[in-house]
Amino acid sequence: MIRRAVVGLVASLVAAATTACGGGPPSGAGEIVVTTNILGDVVRNVVGDAAEVRVLMKPNTDPHSFGVSAQDAAAMNSAGLIVHNGLGLEENLIRNVEAANAQGVPILAVGDHVDPIRYAEGDGAGMLDPHFWTDPGRMVAAVDAIERAVAVIDGVDADTVGRNAENYRAQLRDLDASMTAGFAAIPPTRRTLVTNHHVLGYLAQRFGFEVIGTIVPSGTTLAAPSPSDLESLVGAIEVAAVPAIFVDASQPEKLARVLAEQAGVRVRIIALYSESLSPPGTPGATYLDMMRANTDAIIAGLR
Repeated sequence: MIRRAVVGLVASLVAAATTACGGGPPSGAGEIVVTTNILGDVVRNVVGDAAEVRVLMKPNTDPHSFGVSAQDAAAMNSAGLIVHNGLGLEENLIRNVEAANAQGVPILAVGDHVDPIRYAEGDGAGMLDPHFWTDPGRMVAAVDAIERAVAVIDGVDADTVGRNAENYRAQLRDLDASMTAGFAAIPPTRRTLVTNHHVLGYLAQRFGFEVIGTIVPSGTTLAAPSPSDLESLVGAIEVAAVPAIFVDASQPEKLARVLAEQAGVRVRIIALYSESLSPPGTPGATYLDMMRANTDAIIAGLR
């Protein structure tokens, strides 16, 4: 009996010390579920230890096509908040988000808060472009929206979230400044981009590039190019003397290589972390790291 009482007392003291020292999220805070791993990294920076964060999308995954397990779907239905990209990005997941919301789970579609642009051409011409994370300035607005949504969750320390958010906004502003300085090395005549699909529109707008064509003339990787699409792209590449085609690191680059070889176009095929983070310990493991790696790759490909 005495031994049992001592063990119980020690356990109580450890639990109290852990709570006092901020050793974990408060038990009253609902789990925050985030759909994409890019937003998941941002949310984790904003939330810190104020709540548990569950990210559904694994590294090197296509956000247009990934789905969730039954366990993840259950977590969404009981979450304190669901953070998703919105603007049509998570094509196979939106029904789960809407179902959870119908059951009373609050949701945040981050894309609605970043002044989204529209596709100018291709299959999705006129539709809103969901790839806003390629502009770090818009990610500052994303952090603002995330901070507001997280701060009102029961059990979350809003002051802690506010400090975390301001610290991360400062890092985003530094990223924007370093990208601006790096891209300044690329002559205006070489600021032309060709990608595997429409994914760099925000980056192009923010830093003064022109996207002259895509292998898949769509904002989603689920579309496919026609022979006439590829013929038009080859002509644009030749006219602009494009030195590189940028493809997503998590997608096969076979189509880009076949295009270059069959058309006799001499270009480099360069991988970017454009749609997904990569595993821990790799150059694209965090949002800040992926943007720095992409900046270096674009500079090397076009300069």
